[in-house]
Amino acid sequence: MDSPLAEIRRQLALTVGENAVFDGWSDKAVASAAGALGIDPDVARLAFPDKPAAMVAAYVEGIDQALADAFPPDKVAAMRVSQRIRAILLARFALMTPAREAIRSGLVTLAMPQNLARAARLGWHSADNMWRIAGDTATDFNHYSKRAILASIYAATLLVWLDDDSEGQAETTAFLDRRLAGVARFEKAKASWTGSADRRPSLARFVGRLRYPPA
Repeated sequence: MDSPLAEIRRQLALTVGENAVFDGWSDKAVASAAGALGIDPDVARLAFPDKPAAMVAAYVEGIDQALADAFPPDKVAAMRVSQRIRAILLARFALMTPAREAIRSGLVTLAMPQNLARAARLGWHSADNMWRIAGDTATDFNHYSKRAILASIYAATLLVWLDDDSEGQAETTAFLDRRLAGVARFEKAKASWTGSADRRPSLARFVGRLRYPPA
């Protein structure tokens, strides 16, 4: 069970991000969020990090939790896996929209050399969280390849989303759909290649025939 301060940190996270649009990733954003949520400001200061990079990380973790809450298993059960991932990604961008300008500045903070390791961990954790929400239980190499691919798609789409002023963020949706379609085509081709192993040229078989020619 999480500590009371961890729970308060989660309650504050998204509202801190929204206030960071105006106040930056600062104590002022935390105080404003606490006031909006009726949380004692002294408790809020104890619960929420006071360094910009850590504040951004707490916000991202809050988004991860909000996304998990929005997609219980029964909600995704009837969807194909590709539909689940698409819906989860679009919901993530919708959750982040009120804090978009703060996220822009937060990414600049995470891009600083001293914060690159934290940024990598956050990206991996978010990709892992989205796959778990989608119901993925892979534990083999696919566990890692799926998360690496999703992290790449999310990062690329995030950059489009930051500057997307189209109605209903149509440009973001179109870009995401193209990226997902590209992955689907690759996976289909890979499956076809893997499935035809007996018809592919094989160095081992070729050498074997040289050593043991047919009678």
